[in-house]
Amino acid sequence: MKFSLNIDKTFRELLLQEDTDQDKKITKDDQGPKRFVLIDEKTKQEQVIAGTYYLSNLLQELAVLKESKMEMGEVDLARIQENPVDRISRKIKYDYWNELTRTIDKKGLAQILEDEKTNSDVPTLYVAATDKQGVSYFQDLEKELQNFKVAILPVNYSMEYVATLNNKPGILALALEQKIYSLQGVPFVVPGGRFNEMYGWDSYFIGIGLLIDNQLEKAMAIAENFKYQITHYGKILNANRSYYLTRTQPPLYSSLIVEIVKENVPNQEWLKSHLEAIILEYNTVWMVLGNRLTETGLNRYKAEGVGMPFEVEPGHFDDVLAPYAEKYNMPIRAFEKEYLERKLVDADLDLYFVHDRSLRESGHDTTDRLINRCANLNSVDVNSFLYKYEKDIAYLIATYFGNTFQIGDVKCTSNEWEQKAAFRKEKINELCWNEAAGMYFDYDFVNQEQFPFEAATTFFPLWAGLCTENQAKKLVEVALPHFIKIGGITGSTKASSANVSKDEPQRQWDYPFGWAPHQMLLWEGLLKYNYLDKAQEMVYRWLWLITINAVEYNGTIPEKFDLEISSHKVFAEYGNVGTEFDYIAKEGFGWMNASYQYGLQILSAELKIKLGELIAPEDLF
Repeated sequence: MKFSLNIDKTFRELLLQEDTDQDKKITKDDQGPKRFVLIDEKTKQEQVIAGTYYLSNLLQELAVLKESKMEMGEVDLARIQENPVDRISRKIKYDYWNELTRTIDKKGLAQILEDEKTNSDVPTLYVAATDKQGVSYFQDLEKELQNFKVAILPVNYSMEYVATLNNKPGILALALEQKIYSLQGVPFVVPGGRFNEMYGWDSYFIGIGLLIDNQLEKAMAIAENFKYQITHYGKILNANRSYYLTRTQPPLYSSLIVEIVKENVPNQEWLKSHLEAIILEYNTVWMVLGNRLTETGLNRYKAEGVGMPFEVEPGHFDDVLAPYAEKYNMPIRAFEKEYLERKLVDADLDLYFVHDRSLRESGHDTTDRLINRCANLNSVDVNSFLYKYEKDIAYLIATYFGNTFQIGDVKCTSNEWEQKAAFRKEKINELCWNEAAGMYFDYDFVNQEQFPFEAATTFFPLWAGLCTENQAKKLVEVALPHFIKIGGITGSTKASSANVSKDEPQRQWDYPFGWAPHQMLLWEGLLKYNYLDKAQEMVYRWLWLITINAVEYNGTIPEKFDLEISSHKVFAEYGNVGTEFDYIAKEGFGWMNASYQYGLQILSAELKIKLGELIAPEDLF
């Protein structure tokens, strides 16, 4: 049934009555009567809308109608009364992915350049000199639009050169493709909120969501931009901004390609070009001894660059800088400025920031697992990802290239890659597996000992398929219970976080916070080792948390959750992206959207019904 309404009048009256805290949302925190009467302007028929969820749905539907600038409009009661699971999934599939999609070209450039990270009157777009087509296209566009400037990155630029760009930070160009009438930017999907650029490991999880939602072309476009970054920037970037040229992100490119070819192999040449790029990245980014490859035969995160990372908010490092400011008898802001400009150099502080930059490369920024030690660790996460690379490359060569793959003059076989994977598996089990704890721990190759911090990354070998059946059993039966809260698994255990000094700030990737990538990798690992009932439980817990939060908070889909209180209200480090909007959430958050769609693929029909009824996990498990 549809109700004909005066849009502005109904919108104002609803807000006046129900949005008592005036945050431009209707949530469970509002103190209104939670009962609003709709009156059809034509028939004068009445309909009572009662309860936070239905009232917030009404507000959202009215917000959409307001954008049409029409005085009168129709509200569909079916949309207001929609099952919350169906509503969230529908909006992700048909609205959020589109809202999060960007291109760097004439049509999409303004949306990329004009965001809160742009701190100059004329924003800068950096283009690699090696991208001749891009240089020509963007220089012509610069003359035409005159609202941005193009800067050309030199061939083989140094990290010292990259540091000079901090005075004039900008966005990095991505791939272009020839369409019928013009060159256009190859699309990518941003995480959302202030993250208005293409992020490395976010993009893999986003790609999984896109594939589930039948958006194969967008998933392939992400892969194209991965390949472009390797070709022109030497690595898959943390994100495509100038100050991220110093670091990569967790290696998940091969996993995306494998998922794409499960759906459809576009053509042999397409797959060949991506496999070449994957192998190039593996060899040049990850397997250079002394950089990200260590003498143990295992890998670490090891970002380039010197000093403080550029992207943090003012004051973020005050607890770190304070002792050094005191050491040099300087006010902290004066010391920070001198240090940033490299007029004052301190070797110990530089080393701290080697570790800090490296932990940001890991995607886990920040966690006490990696603070002031990241570059000393053969971490479980990066080695699980690289084991998967080796297995994926072997699989692709065996399945699509007759067991032999030629790159230039070099020929490799699937068996060679299987041997690389077998070696890595042996070393991970030798150095990182702890039988007594039933967990994998990062290996400190400097001090030649495990670092026994209990982190959710212990489940990444389960996802990669490198565990024995006994190890999988220990992870599920011994380790997993230490991480489980009502709404999913925490980034670390409470015990590990309890060992951290009370003077340290609370880290957002540690207890009690829960993140979509940790959940998704755990679920796939559980399925891989046939822990089907446990997979159902863990999926339900997380999807329940997303659903109940959206129901109670006007459709909010946040970046992360506090699992101790089952809430998006996170007070640690950077706050919580995806929670700031007026009237209607238009984009959700990239990997949270993906986790919802992926989880619904796994969940049984019976549990989906219970999820729609908001049955609490503790009543089921």
